[in-house]
Order: sequence, then C-alpha cells, then structure tokens
Amino acid sequence: MQTVYLMRHGETLFNVQGRIQGWCDSPLTAKGIQQGKRARDWFQQAGIHFGAAYCSTAERAADTLELVTAQPYTRVKGLREWGFGEFEAQPEYLNPKIPYGDFFVPYGGESETQIRARIGQTVLQLMQHEPAETTLIVSHAGAIRNFMSLWPQPDGAQPKKRLPNCGIVEYRFDGNAFFFQRLVDPAQA
Repeated sequence: MQTVYLMRHGETLFNVQGRIQGWCDSPLTAKGIQQGKRARDWFQQAGIHFGAAYCSTAERAADTLELVTAQPYTRVKGLREWGFGEFEAQPEYLNPKIPYGDFFVPYGGESETQIRARIGQTVLQLMQHEPAETTLIVSHAGAIRNFMSLWPQPDGAQPKKRLPNCGIVEYRFDGNAFFFQRLVDPAQA
C-alpha cells in the first residue's frame, strides 16, 4: 500500500484579511511560513520521506511545498481550490453557509459536485500512476475537505473544525481506494 499526505497551504494574506480565496492567490504570511516549517519538522521527526510531491498551481501551495521539501515537484491544475467565480477576493462574510451546493455556479464558479469530481479524479489518477511509496500533495482546505467527503473516516465522521493551515490528512492507497488514517495539525503535534 502507498501512503499519501494531503496538506493545506500555510496562512496567507487573504486568510488574515478574511477574503474568499479560491483560484485567486495571495502570498504566505510570516505565520504561514512558520507553519510550513513546522510541517517540515513534523515530517522529519516522524521519519517520513517523500518519493513524489505535487501541489496545486497556486503560488501559496507551491511556496508551502518548498518549505516542506527541497525535492522536485509537479504543479497540477486539478489540485486547485474550489472556484468561487465573482466571489474571489471578496469578504468571507459573503460566503453562504456550508454546504455550498450550486451557490457559486451562477457567478462563474464551481458546484460542490464539480469540485468533488475534480479533486477526487485528480488525486486518484495521480496515485494510480505514481510508483512512489509515499507522496505529498499540497492543496487547499475546500479541495481537501471535498476529497475527504469521498473517502471518509471509517466511522463516517468528518472533522468538525476547518482544516487548519498546514493541516495534514494521511491516507493509505491500495491502487483503487483511499483509507483514512489520521488528521494532524503540526502546530499542535
């Protein structure tokens, strides 16, 4: 079985400003850089080494990955965050309550069904073609949460809180299915 670590990027300027951040981008803050370094330290202390690394096309994801490992990596468009259309970079208070469903579609964004299909298919295809035993994927809170809804914990429970910046979700992969192992917040580990 292979192991895949899905990790959210570090804190960004838009996170601090309370702005909706999907396909648009903003830089990591000093705290976000520290979060990435804490994640690197957690992986090192756990003796985890990656045979492959991927991230979304957003700079915040690539910058975070580069803090965790110096190895080569591939940017993959399908690992992007949920597309929020005209709501990109707008204040967070404009977000509807979760679940979003099709809310963003009339505004040029993605539906919940679209993001789930995209992130699920992307991670599945990457892992089916990746021979490495251990893979790191740096993505985004919404994308990872939608992936988690496709491959839930054994008891079907979902974490109640938002995935923290640099939060890590570990799965085992048998070539066809993902098996949830744990969720780690390196800032609390």
